[in-house]
Amino acid sequence: MKIVIVGGTGLIGSRVVPLLRERGHEVVVAARSTGVNSFTGEGLAAAVDGANVIVDVSNSSYTDEAGALEFFEGSTLNLLTFGAAAGVANHVALSVVGTDRLAASEGGYFRAKEVQEKLIVASNRPFTIVHATQFFEFLGSIIDDATRGARVQLAQAYIQPMAADDVALAVADAAEAEPLRGMIEYAGPDRFRLDDLVRTSLRALGDPREVVADPLARYFGSALTERELLPAETARIAPTSYGAWLDRA
Repeated sequence: MKIVIVGGTGLIGSRVVPLLRERGHEVVVAARSTGVNSFTGEGLAAAVDGANVIVDVSNSSYTDEAGALEFFEGSTLNLLTFGAAAGVANHVALSVVGTDRLAASEGGYFRAKEVQEKLIVASNRPFTIVHATQFFEFLGSIIDDATRGARVQLAQAYIQPMAADDVALAVADAAEAEPLRGMIEYAGPDRFRLDDLVRTSLRALGDPREVVADPLARYFGSALTERELLPAETARIAPTSYGAWLDRA
């Protein structure tokens, strides 16, 4: 199959590309660095010409609602439109566990991701949406966002993160499979309190910052309930534990 990876040079895309090539597929890396811009449409027609599958693992450089909404709405509409014109048989998009809950309660970036998903569903095109929990590799961004001086102030919430390699495998599998016209959810094998996980991570790095669970702390601007980041009981469980990932990292 010819598979176009939108965001193919990013954290997940750069892992999906070799997976699918090793499985014998023709893979097109669609990113601004390769002359393809899903938001403006530049180079998109040529990239998707003859494609069987579009995989969208792109992300907005803006985390505020207005900036993220502009990106995801424009980019998704372009991908759906150009994909339909090229006869693409499956549109696979990566999104976040809890998007609908966080969009309803807090809006912001998650509202933009919800709009992306709704556009895909409403397009009447064959699709699969892959929901993944937070990545281990994203912990640094969580820590930086929550740092206030020498303290890391974190929401009192549970988290069940997974390795980026496992996310990439889930996306690659979805690209090869028949479209679900629905969502499939993935999570890591272990559940943590967010502050405990960050404390373990900083200890492994020899970082002296103090970690505090604060009922008023926010998660990228969102006020979390304890279970808002957790997957459903029916989620597929990825194999890589945080301990195994940390040993490799």
